[in-house]
Parts: sequence; structure tokens; C-alpha cells
Amino acid sequence: MSMPNNTVDMEVRAHADHHASLRLWLRLLSATTRIEDTIRQRLREQFGITLPRFDLMAQLERESEGLTMGELSRRMMVTGGNVTSIVDQLEKEQLVQRQSLPGDRRAFRVCLTPAGRKAFSAMAAAHEGWVIELLMPLSERQQEQLHKLLGTLKTGQQHPQTKETP
Repeated sequence: MSMPNNTVDMEVRAHADHHASLRLWLRLLSATTRIEDTIRQRLREQFGITLPRFDLMAQLERESEGLTMGELSRRMMVTGGNVTSIVDQLEKEQLVQRQSLPGDRRAFRVCLTPAGRKAFSAMAAAHEGWVIELLMPLSERQQEQLHKLLGTLKTGQQHPQTKETP
């Protein structure tokens, strides 16, 4: 498994005397960063596309009717300006198209074009293979255990326990 040379290991910030939670947080961050950097590099090298452009296409692939710019912005958790820039780039490459919404001349939906669907299908298949490869150090059982543990952590963040101070 190759990792980009420029990957910074966030875990080097941890010291043995730090709380276990801090060491765990830095390990999670480090692992996530390494995986994401590798995926970014491979998307760029093999498909000439950035991760944000891939992510936008993934959102559109899930919605056959397309999404408004506001919906894309909310789902991707980025500003409307960032979404506009990505859509402009993908539209120039004829991978997405804007469609006017009836009754509002300023609003439109963004949809994948047939060429965009075909391109995304190839990228998504490669992406899935990379994720499988990058998680191979863990057995299937270990992946299931980690998934369950992270689910518990995620659920706990939705309703964090607050302690009252005296």
C-alpha cells in the first residue's frame, strides 16, 4: 500500500503522558489523513479529478433528479461559492449540467450528464477498490468491530454528556 510522501503523521504530537483519549484522537486523525491523502493522489493521477469534484459527483449520482446548489452546499458542508466553482469546472467538462427550475429563473438543479454518470461509475469502482486495499491491514472481523465502536462514538457525539460545574 503506497502512501503519499507528504503525509504528516498527526500522531507524532502525542506523548506517553497524554490522556488515552488524546492519543486515540490523534491516531484516528492520522489514519484518516493518510487514507484521504492516498485517495486524493490516486483520483488526481488516474482520473485527473480532485476529491471535492468527486464528492460533488457522488452526491449527484445518488439523486437522479439532481440537486439545487443550496442542497449541494449543505450536503458537502462547503460554501455556495465553492460549489459554484466546482459545478462550473464540471460543466465545462460536460460531466454535469444545470437545469432551470420552473417558476424561478435564478434557481436551477444540477444533474450528472450521461458522460458524467459513466465517468463517475469508473471513478467510484476504483475508489471502492482503493478503500478496500487501504483497510486491508484489518481483518473483516476487526473492520466490523471498529465500525461498531466508531458508531458508538458517533452516537455519543450527537448527545454529548455535559457535566454541571459547581
